[in-house]
Amino acid sequence: MTMTTVNKSTIKTALLALLLYYWLPVSAQQQYELNTGWRAMRASDINKSGEEISQTNFQTANWIPAVVPGTVLTTLLSNKLIPDPLYGMNNKQIPDIYDAGRAYYAYWFVTDFSEAYPEKEEKVWVQFRGVNNSFDVYVNGHKVNKQQQKSMFLRQEFDITPYLTRNGANRLAVIVYPPDPVGNPNGGQGGDGMIAHNITNQFVAGWDWIQPVHDRNTGIWDKVFISKTKQIAIRNTHVVTRVPGTRWPDSAQAAATVEITTEVENSSDEPVSGTLVYAFDGNKVRVNVATIAPHGKQLVSLPGIVIKEPKLWWPNGYGPQNMYDMKVQFLIKGKHLSDEEHVQFGIRELKAVWNTHTKSRELRVNGQKIFIKGGNWITSDAMLRLSKERYDAEIRMHRDMNLNLIRVWGGGITERPEFYEACDKYGLLVMQDFWTSGDCNGRWDDPKKLEDTNARRKYPDDHRLYVASLEDQIKMLRNHPSLAFWCGGNEIKPPADILKALKDTLLPHLDGTRFLFDYSNDDSMSLHSYDGPYTVQPDTFFWSHRSYAFNSEVGSAGINDYTSLQRFIPEADMKVPAYNAATGKWDIDSVWTYHKYVSYDSSIEKYGHPADVKDFANKAQLVNYNQYRALMEGATAHMWNWYTGIIEWKTENPWMAMVGQMYDHELDPNACMYGLAEGSKPIHIMYDPVSNGIRIANNGFTATHKLHLWVTIYTMDGLDHDLFDNFAQAPAGSCNEYGNLHNTLDGLYKNSGFFLSLRLSDMETGERIDENLYWMPDGNGNYTGLQGIGRAKISASSHLVKEGLAEVTVANPLSSPVAFFNRISLTDAATGKRILPAFYNNNYFSVLPGGQQTIQIAFTPQAGVNPDVTIEGWNVDKQRIELKQETK
Repeated sequence: MTMTTVNKSTIKTALLALLLYYWLPVSAQQQYELNTGWRAMRASDINKSGEEISQTNFQTANWIPAVVPGTVLTTLLSNKLIPDPLYGMNNKQIPDIYDAGRAYYAYWFVTDFSEAYPEKEEKVWVQFRGVNNSFDVYVNGHKVNKQQQKSMFLRQEFDITPYLTRNGANRLAVIVYPPDPVGNPNGGQGGDGMIAHNITNQFVAGWDWIQPVHDRNTGIWDKVFISKTKQIAIRNTHVVTRVPGTRWPDSAQAAATVEITTEVENSSDEPVSGTLVYAFDGNKVRVNVATIAPHGKQLVSLPGIVIKEPKLWWPNGYGPQNMYDMKVQFLIKGKHLSDEEHVQFGIRELKAVWNTHTKSRELRVNGQKIFIKGGNWITSDAMLRLSKERYDAEIRMHRDMNLNLIRVWGGGITERPEFYEACDKYGLLVMQDFWTSGDCNGRWDDPKKLEDTNARRKYPDDHRLYVASLEDQIKMLRNHPSLAFWCGGNEIKPPADILKALKDTLLPHLDGTRFLFDYSNDDSMSLHSYDGPYTVQPDTFFWSHRSYAFNSEVGSAGINDYTSLQRFIPEADMKVPAYNAATGKWDIDSVWTYHKYVSYDSSIEKYGHPADVKDFANKAQLVNYNQYRALMEGATAHMWNWYTGIIEWKTENPWMAMVGQMYDHELDPNACMYGLAEGSKPIHIMYDPVSNGIRIANNGFTATHKLHLWVTIYTMDGLDHDLFDNFAQAPAGSCNEYGNLHNTLDGLYKNSGFFLSLRLSDMETGERIDENLYWMPDGNGNYTGLQGIGRAKISASSHLVKEGLAEVTVANPLSSPVAFFNRISLTDAATGKRILPAFYNNNYFSVLPGGQQTIQIAFTPQAGVNPDVTIEGWNVDKQRIELKQETK
């Protein structure tokens, strides 16, 4: 490939940059989304053909308004024809497709659109980015597709030019059929497993964190576009960036290389020649394309560019997330615009090497090794109510947890481009599983499954279609710098012929820059031990127990607080789980069980028997915080020794479940999120509960010098005792001990417990780098001191820093006990309800005697909503804090 060298420093004037930006004719290409005006009808309720229904004079006034993108259930819910499946036992009131039959959820979707009759040599296309699971397309009385289209994960495009009307009034009609078979949701993981015969999401038949989705997500679940080109269409531009050597985020950068290929397709009956041109960041490259055969496709390699001073993309916590915008155009005969494509990309290079010490995979970005702190992701919403705004909010929360990777679990979907755009923006690397799971696809014998493991290991039925779907999704996502790993499936590899095609053909030709794990706990990822656990463990467990060296799944319990529980649990079912001594089991309310509650066992009792569900949920937050802080601190303490990475199971729920989540379905965070964020800080001081050591972790690329650390004990009365202060420096990529309390803590406050305060600051500037507070139990492992702690008389104030950013300052008098475990909420002053989403730089925080904490809250202002703030804590009375509207 020919390389063109461009030194950006020679582009000196704004005028020249402006000229380079407008170097081509005004675009003739148009694309717009069809996302309004859709109507729907159950196909069995209308005895008409697609040719009839797609005529503009066919009446659809009695059809229901449809949600597109969406599923049948989202449309029914929007029309109040089904109850909210997230609330209580409502989901059981919705007919399941296994009982009702596939025809019950086979629907017509129709929309009218205006599109002027095409000019000479102009082409108009309808593009579907995702339909589940098979469908036929009609336009203005004509069937567009020759054969029924299948696969949830395959973009489809149709030339509708011949069918458009002269008057510009057009109708698109799509009939969508559910997966076949739909599977029996019998309580197994993926039900009876039969859903995996299809190329679709498997969780819809039910899992241990979700009840069945009764339409199996049938519908036009992703975006629909109308686009216009001339004879030549541009498709699937591919950008590869080469960043040789080892780079440093804050240093002047040596050169990097950008390589580009693109596909061109001739939809006309004549051969066409022209010029491909691409431009980004003031650079412009052209290449002549001699001849594209009639109805032919051609892959064109464009001359690459050497960027002298690239702005690199880095994962969260390691450097900035710089992005570039590229425009690619095809000019017929070198001057007439036929089509263009816009591409965003980041300049970075990935390498996945084998760490011989840990015997696990190690990821390097721009030559630097990255300690993976990740979270598992199912999908944003069980009914696939996906949006750019929701994706952005959720990925921002993952950034705020100090994570740097999200694993997209294989029983879900190939996540959408908008998800990846948010990951690019916030620096979250992605491990993308493909659509198999050990449960459905036969890793284990399972009495819940209809077929045996041998049969299930051959799923899905159509391997050729599966490979075609892989090809398409790889092309759709490969330009995103956040995409770090491909993975054949969750806990099982795909069938041998599919895996061979993926490894030997698809990835070498279509990507070649990312490592493929055969499956999520494959030996190529890690050799040691096992994944899990998924239940409450002693904090010491995460420090002393060695799991997979690159662990794809490890987690704990995780219910939200009482306010969140009220959103989906009826008042009559607000019952505290109770231990039944006669049976030796916990008695759990049926709604809790339906929403997949995972027991906290006796861990909450250590804080005192809960008086009611609110008390139970508040005490659960203490367990949540400690569990996830310990999980990440234990892993970080052993980074590069035991581990190259850890991926928490799981950070989010696409349903109102009561297990494993950092925030609920309404994007309301709980203490899991802030415990995980605490344990995942880039530079972090922490207490090792096994050795009683004080450790400092430095996840960065450079050593941190001249650190000052303090270790202080606070009694339940607020009295402080300095244990020691010390000076330290933290080498890059290390976690070392800088003091030990094994003699100091022996016998200390065994009757009531105490608070252990760790603080870390810059010795020269005095700037606080980190602080960490542990609450220690009494000699019997109970938190009796917390049960008797006095009330803290805090003072608090809040004001707007700027529009959409509030600041809250909480002060605790010197004579007061620790103001312990406070939650701040941004609320609607009129209703008292929480404003969601809101982004807190810290929460579930404590304020030491004589100290203060300042919390920032980012939010999107809403018309007619006057926000204020509430605060409440373990020993802090709930109070409203007026949010002063004047900015400072």
